[in-house]
Amino acid sequence: MKVSYHGHSVVKVETENKTILFDPFITGNSLTDLVADEVKADVILLTHGHNDHVGDTFSIAKKNHSLVVAPFELAEFLGWKGLNVHPMHIGGAHQFDFGKVKLTPAFHGSAYEEDGQFIYTGMPSGILLTIEGKIIYHAGDTALFSDMKLIGELNQIDVAFIPIGDNFTMGPEDALLAAKWLNAKTVVPIHYNTFPVISQDPEVFVGSLPSGIGKVLTPGEAIEL
Repeated sequence: MKVSYHGHSVVKVETENKTILFDPFITGNSLTDLVADEVKADVILLTHGHNDHVGDTFSIAKKNHSLVVAPFELAEFLGWKGLNVHPMHIGGAHQFDFGKVKLTPAFHGSAYEEDGQFIYTGMPSGILLTIEGKIIYHAGDTALFSDMKLIGELNQIDVAFIPIGDNFTMGPEDALLAAKWLNAKTVVPIHYNTFPVISQDPEVFVGSLPSGIGKVLTPGEAIEL
């Protein structure tokens, strides 16, 4: 199984039979290596409704007939737009044919901007994806919160994608504590350098983690699980 990073919070998981995309913000993402019209995805997993996370979900899902899994209000909104959706909520899990998805808390906001109006899209979340015997945690956009200790204790996380950008999410200092609590085998920083206000040096963050734990992935770079 190949897990790759594509700038901002975009993560792709590729198995022999399925391609799964987290938060496919591609158009307008100057850091990504992807081209929205060329992306193929069987499943799209969304952490929350902000435009820089929903991104190109509409076009990708329609072109590929993708299943979109998202928090309830966001999923309902996307369903009204004609997408194939599966609504979930924080604390809930569901076994799909590609793996198990569980939504975790995230301390942030969630609203989609359309035609100059904000549409409320429910509570934001993190996502635990259990697939082919591995656990991938995408924290979404979140502040540090103490229940990350429980997430780490209850799940043997193979790779955790953690925001470090600050301003809108936790910054590097809090992300270091999050990494400690999550106790993942590998920690990958996300949600940084897309905009000036979230500029960070990921190498400094990774260098502050215990040896061998952190890994900076350049857009398009992958790890094997």
